[in-house]
Amino acid sequence: MFAGLWARGAALECRSASATLGKLPRQTSLRCLHQSSPTAAAHARSTPLASSRAFTRKAAAPRRPFDPRFFSANAAQAEVPAGQLPVLSPPAVGGWLLASAGLVFAVIVVGGVTRLTESGLSITEWRPITGVLPPLSQAQWEEEFEKYKATPEFKLLNHSISLEEFKGIFFWEWSHRVLGRIIGIGFVVPLAYFALRKRLTSTLPKHLTAMAFLIGAQGALGWYMVKSGLEDSLMTTPGAVPRVSQYRLAAHLGTAFVLYAGMFGTGLSALMDWRYATKGSWGGFKENGAAKWQEVLNNPLVKKFSRNTKALTVLVFLTALSGAFVAGLDAGLLYNEFPLMGGRLAPPADELFDPAYAKSPDYSDIWWRNIFENPTTVQFDHRCLAIATYAATTALFLATRKPALRAVLPPLTRRMATSAFAMANIQVLLGISTLLYLVPIPLAAAHQAGSVMLLTTMIHLLVSLRKPGAAARAWRQALAQRKKTA
Repeated sequence: MFAGLWARGAALECRSASATLGKLPRQTSLRCLHQSSPTAAAHARSTPLASSRAFTRKAAAPRRPFDPRFFSANAAQAEVPAGQLPVLSPPAVGGWLLASAGLVFAVIVVGGVTRLTESGLSITEWRPITGVLPPLSQAQWEEEFEKYKATPEFKLLNHSISLEEFKGIFFWEWSHRVLGRIIGIGFVVPLAYFALRKRLTSTLPKHLTAMAFLIGAQGALGWYMVKSGLEDSLMTTPGAVPRVSQYRLAAHLGTAFVLYAGMFGTGLSALMDWRYATKGSWGGFKENGAAKWQEVLNNPLVKKFSRNTKALTVLVFLTALSGAFVAGLDAGLLYNEFPLMGGRLAPPADELFDPAYAKSPDYSDIWWRNIFENPTTVQFDHRCLAIATYAATTALFLATRKPALRAVLPPLTRRMATSAFAMANIQVLLGISTLLYLVPIPLAAAHQAGSVMLLTTMIHLLVSLRKPGAAARAWRQALAQRKKTA
């Protein structure tokens, strides 16, 4: 829009130049901000086309000090001749990625409710296309109910369930699956559009394509997880409970976390790069952000803080992943007290490493099988990881209060460290409440959502210490040179 207004203003003031330009081939809409050498500039001025452009720019100069197309999200991604400004993703790309991350957040929460209401095994088939529509007639509902009656879950747990009750659990699983399809379409279609229009920074296409494949793999992994709860062998296994494998549940949830982190972090980075390129804003500095980032990131104290932040982010992810094992084994229904477990800090060793969980004749697998398959050990591990995460988050926050580090950290980094500490407190309260009240659905769902929010604050904290991308730096340098010569 702005480019069109600029072009019309120039044409009104110098019709002769427009007539000359009209006879020439159409040129690309994005040009180098200025010639890089006197020789190149002299050669450019010697051509009729360059003379016409110079006359047009001279006439339009009082109206626009520099070409507004450099600040248009719509025109910024036009074709660029080789050796000139690289493609810089417009804010629309960042907004789309953040919206996609929001949908992944929603599907994680809905998936948590689906598990808590024991609805995940209500749909016994995987139909990626036709499964979008739920049963629409009484006959179709009866057919779906008959399929569910053949499952181990119905035979062992829900044999007295009615059709109306079945519709309730069916709704949650169907909503979870449909939301996953919406995420796929909402990601792949805009990705194709931005890629075809050449509006993606050079490093983005391969990363975003990997995310697209991960979305598809996530759907297949979800069905692989559900199949583990539909196996007929559950009917003949002593003490077996019809539920999905905790390993597959952890893989499914972990993949969702990775996908969310990738979308959120990439979208946030794209928006920050745009602000840096067009406004020189970085790290929350009100002034001279473009001139400070190198000095800040090269500071030894900041480098150490950045390493600690990365380690804490990994710890947050592992704690959330351990929660999937707690959920998969219903381990939250044991030891509903805190901070003690059965009146002591830790359960007895023979309970934590019960030989009954070993399957090898020489008991060589007793350690890892108890860690991942013994509900008591799984809950104890989750407690230990959660306490470690809270302690590390507190230590990171307190570090930002030290005068030496506080003086060199960007304002945005300090705010996000405070946000992470606040979210860690909320998450601890949610986790303890969920345990004490025997895992009520609202509290348990909020606890799972809280794990995503804590990861969100950590990703934002990491991005606040990220240096601007190469394309953003090139644009910023070109704009600064343009202003000097304007």
